[in-house]
Amino acid sequence: MNRVTVNSDRCKGCGLCVSVCPKKILTLSGDTLNAQGYHPAAVTDMSKCIACAMCALMCPHVVIRVECDVDEQ
Repeated sequence: MNRVTVNSDRCKGCGLCVSVCPKKILTLSGDTLNAQGYHPAAVTDMSKCIACAMCALMCPHVVIRVECDVDEQ
């Protein structure tokens, strides 16, 4: 299974990753604040991730990591 990992402690909640996700599986956590006071990005349905890495490429703070399961590709 593909996996997206967000370093929630460093995320500044800009929402750029949310806007570029083609599967619309990223959202800003409305109920969670990190230590800096931002709502970090979170994945809503990891099973729908296609590992395109658009979120990681768009992130200006480099807090998103995308891992692709080679067997599924």
